[in-house]
Amino acid sequence: MSSFKPQITSPKSLEDVLRRAAKGPDLSVWERVRGELFRRADAEGLIDVALERHDSPLGTILVAATDTGLVRVGLPAEPEDAVLDELTLRVSSRALRGPRDTIIRARGQLEEYFNATRHTFDLPLDWRLTTEFRRKVLHATAQIPYGQTSTYQQVASQAGSPAAVRAAGTALALNPLPIIVPCHRVLRTDGQLGNYRGGAQAKAQLLDLERAT
Repeated sequence: MSSFKPQITSPKSLEDVLRRAAKGPDLSVWERVRGELFRRADAEGLIDVALERHDSPLGTILVAATDTGLVRVGLPAEPEDAVLDELTLRVSSRALRGPRDTIIRARGQLEEYFNATRHTFDLPLDWRLTTEFRRKVLHATAQIPYGQTSTYQQVASQAGSPAAVRAAGTALALNPLPIIVPCHRVLRTDGQLGNYRGGAQAKAQLLDLERAT
């Protein structure tokens, strides 16, 4: 007796199918189709994760949100397919690009941040992609003021585990909400940049932006 195994369609592959179905070179037609699809699906409670791409000085950032809040910020150095796979496996496969309120707010605040007119973010956050200790590290990181830096040792101490410097570094390297939770402000004790999910160049660029301001 054979068993039926449902196929999970990623947000990107589903979008490709629908774009081909729109049958037209005019991207505005596809955007209207996509927007209407999202509105109907969201109204019926069929979407668990909303996503949008956002252009920035670093490159294209992927922003994802659940009903709880912002759940993932994918930096340009991260393959988009890998970010979508992570969301599919760890949050939900019911994901689609669309303008949910948290997404709109996040994109607006990111725009202000890169224009150097916003120093703190005011967004609901969904922490489900972190574990208990890593969440403590990220909460401590969120307290580092704009334009200032801390060290892995200091962040580990503020998270309640001063000896867990390596674990704190891992938590920051895997921060699911970079920029919003400013792990780029955490440096090695010797002043070197250390690891960053978006790459060393992006980390330096964010620090330069804040220092210039």
